[in-house]
Amino acid sequence: MTSVAPSGPALAAQSLVKTFGGLDVIRGMSLELGPGELLGLIGPNGAGKTTMFNLLAGTLAPSSGAILLQGRDVTTLSQERRCAGGLSRSFQIPRPFARMSVLENVMTSAQGQLGESVISALFRPNRVAAQERAHARRARELLDFVSLSHLEDQPASVLSGGQRKLLELARVLMTEPRVILLDEPAAGVNPALLDLIIDRIAQINASGIAVLLIEHNMEMIARLCPRVIVMAAGQLLAEGAPEEVTRRADVVDVYLEGMPA
Repeated sequence: MTSVAPSGPALAAQSLVKTFGGLDVIRGMSLELGPGELLGLIGPNGAGKTTMFNLLAGTLAPSSGAILLQGRDVTTLSQERRCAGGLSRSFQIPRPFARMSVLENVMTSAQGQLGESVISALFRPNRVAAQERAHARRARELLDFVSLSHLEDQPASVLSGGQRKLLELARVLMTEPRVILLDEPAAGVNPALLDLIIDRIAQINASGIAVLLIEHNMEMIARLCPRVIVMAAGQLLAEGAPEEVTRRADVVDVYLEGMPA
């Protein structure tokens, strides 16, 4: 049977508002991420990008508005439920299990692990073992994809900042996502690994996975994203191709306002 690609957006935010202590941090923000699109979300410090990201991921609940994943309303669902529905995220500061091996770190991200069930572990040990072998094979494939295979038996604590970003990509992919939210994957990465990370994100997107990328590195945004959204003061300021929006006077102004004197 031929699968039919969804006609609507892979991820949509509709008039989101988030209020903290009477202050609207997100003010009626909307966006759409198309199926298979790679969309950049940029803006100066304090624009509300991280709050918006956390609303989409399910870490925060909006004060009002709606979030749709593949056309399904997920506004009230937890981050775990959204992950099970095909939405996965990375963290600006990766959080690997430092004492576990690099391979084990990737395997922990697999969904629907039978070994987590006491009944399955006791009465279906062969199925549990077979699933673990399959997860290990997939985790090794992903470590090869992110060029970390040579470190699979090492504890995650030995990884550099850039290698932790690559491990984070592998862990995200282990969830078998259809939509990925990437939170500043270039932050703290040395130039030697930056090109590798950019290439792997491009390959992930080329496989059909929709990607929303928050990033301060404008070179990375320009290389990866055909379309960007600019946020300022918790709302949409501009939208379009990177080379177009970064020349707009209002965009230049909000970035200059956020710079130290």
